[in-house]
Amino acid sequence: MKILSDFDFSVDTQDVEQNLEQIRQSLPLAGDKDVLKKIFSLIDLTTLSEQDNIENITRLCEKVNMLTETYPSVRGPAAICVYPDLVSVVKENLDNPLVNIASVGGGFPASQTFTNVKILEIEQAIKEGAEEIDYVIPVGKFLMGDLEYVQHEISLIKERIGSVLLKVILETGSLKDFSLIRKASLLAIISGADFIKTSTGKVIPGATPEAFITMCHSIRDYYNSTGKKIGIKPAGGISDTETALLYYSIVNQILGADWLNSERFRIGASRLANMILGKIFDQGHDFGYF
Repeated sequence: MKILSDFDFSVDTQDVEQNLEQIRQSLPLAGDKDVLKKIFSLIDLTTLSEQDNIENITRLCEKVNMLTETYPSVRGPAAICVYPDLVSVVKENLDNPLVNIASVGGGFPASQTFTNVKILEIEQAIKEGAEEIDYVIPVGKFLMGDLEYVQHEISLIKERIGSVLLKVILETGSLKDFSLIRKASLLAIISGADFIKTSTGKVIPGATPEAFITMCHSIRDYYNSTGKKIGIKPAGGISDTETALLYYSIVNQILGADWLNSERFRIGASRLANMILGKIFDQGHDFGYF
């Protein structure tokens, strides 16, 4: 993995904390409705509950379908993200062509199964209509230093799914050192990730600004080295507008305006969508559209 050896994995914790503090000093105003509308358009509207079923996913799709008619000034979210066996429900009921169909896949959330089983599940999800796949790296293999296994699995999945968007989840809450987060970021990128994503939302902590900053710097360094732009997605515990504004600002200040679109930046969330809509339409935290 020569290209991986081209990068320094060391991360200065103090530099990350100082960077975060500087960004906190220049956040957009919480009432900036143009920014809030932009953030809403970046949301992967996610439901990953053991209680999910045909009925609640159908209702979710219907609400997304009606969104632009009910609130013409707001475009839909970037995607609806569900479990693989519910992709067909989204495919059948989602009418908004601006909203993609995303599926978790590959033994989500633990990634503790055989690579061929992961590929089978992912290919089945795509066959059912998934346009994007959110997949977790085999964290156990990564932590024991088996980088070749991780690279091979990601590369093989990307090879098999082709142009379908691959968002590789690092599960940063299980990577206790910023240098490990940087290494996992760069490993996922060189292996074929279209996006790198913080978390599944099933591990505590989920997304953290410090981990996200480390990931953004990894993407920036890779771009400066190769000219290739990789997307990024925080997920796990992002449920209020202030936190969303912080992640938006981190992307803006480290990666720049070219990343402030749904092709390169997503936010995985569920409750956040209502919070953002409540702020946009001055209806507070009780806004209950979704």
